[in-house]
Amino acid sequence: MTERRETGRSRRKPSGPRKPHPAPKSRKPAPEKDWSEGERIAKYLARAGIASRRDVERMIEEGKVTVDGVKLTSPAFKVTGREQIRVGRKTVQAPDVTRLWRYHKPSGLITTTQDPEGRRTVFEELPKSLPRVVTVGRLDLTTEGLLLLTNDGALARALELPKNELERTYRVRAHGTVTPEKIAELAKGITVDGIDYKPITAVLDRETGANNWLTVSLSEGKKREVRRALESLDLKVNRLIRVQYGPFLLDDLRPGAVEEVPADLLQQAIGHLLNTEHAIKTDAPPPSGKRPAPKSRLGKGPSSARVPVRKRKNKK
Repeated sequence: MTERRETGRSRRKPSGPRKPHPAPKSRKPAPEKDWSEGERIAKYLARAGIASRRDVERMIEEGKVTVDGVKLTSPAFKVTGREQIRVGRKTVQAPDVTRLWRYHKPSGLITTTQDPEGRRTVFEELPKSLPRVVTVGRLDLTTEGLLLLTNDGALARALELPKNELERTYRVRAHGTVTPEKIAELAKGITVDGIDYKPITAVLDRETGANNWLTVSLSEGKKREVRRALESLDLKVNRLIRVQYGPFLLDDLRPGAVEEVPADLLQQAIGHLLNTEHAIKTDAPPPSGKRPAPKSRLGKGPSSARVPVRKRKNKK
């Protein structure tokens, strides 16, 4: 039997009218990646309490952040939380429900994670039962009073931003002479060493010899703002206590004590500062194995959010 071969097609044009070729079927375009789901990696890691967004962006530039084993090169990358995210050798856990604590910082503690001079930090004094938290702003070494703590770096950033105009109130003991002219000068806003400070409200409460007790309120919270502003008017601050931050009061919280703000009150007080996609879940239980921290009290001053007072039920 001879081997069968396929013969080549004739190149001669066939006679008669040429049939038109059928139109090629249109190809469906490849589906684009849906970026509506998820959030930027820098914001995600800030909410997870790893670092601020700016610090996370720096970590990405240094090649310290990987997603599913791939090293990131851009902070615009989006994640949903289902990926394996690592910062250095540490695997990042999904952000917990947003929580906030009031802490009465004593004098003599520095607001940082580590101090090269070996001074005690607030993080060394916090209860071990607390999850990883970041501070909302800072207080100087000798400044006492209310320091807010949160497990959500994005919330900390929102509470710090000057544009949100959260008022900070301090009780100040200062050596020197307080005059109406000095108070009026603060109220207009002053410039110290080339730094402009917005209007500062100061009220003289009482005089005790060469010292004076004042209540000072401001909305920016620049570095050492109260001390620098008063010292420019020949008033030497020798004690500084923060008693209010936005709607949150120091109240009767004893030095070194920590109290958590209940989720529903937190939502009512600063819900407008929370990302709606990651709003506080008021019905979420506390992390397993941990008891909820005692409830805090919220301020009711002119700049504070009005929150209804809870009534205690009488025990039968």
